[in-house]
Amino acid sequence: MQMYQILDTINNTDFNKLQAGKLLDINAKEILFISLEKDTLFKKHTSPTDAHLLVLEGAITFFINDSEYLLEKHQVFSFPKDIEHWVEASKDSKFLIIR
Repeated sequence: MQMYQILDTINNTDFNKLQAGKLLDINAKEILFISLEKDTLFKKHTSPTDAHLLVLEGAITFFINDSEYLLEKHQVFSFPKDIEHWVEASKDSKFLIIR
């Protein structure tokens, strides 16, 4: 069974002069930008590759494998290819899909 984890690296990094760190170590071919109005559903679909989602603003609920994950601003969530999932916006939201 796939284990899912929400990365909160951006939100947990304090301002202290200059800080840099690796957020993801991936070989991405595309970055998709998604905008969802509050209460809008991004219907069931799959990704052709393993993917990473980065919330830019707002809050969404990500549904996958009979589980749901609340994702908020600046959180990163990774999920595998070929698994049906869908997203619902609990606030006006914008996010990136990196795959």
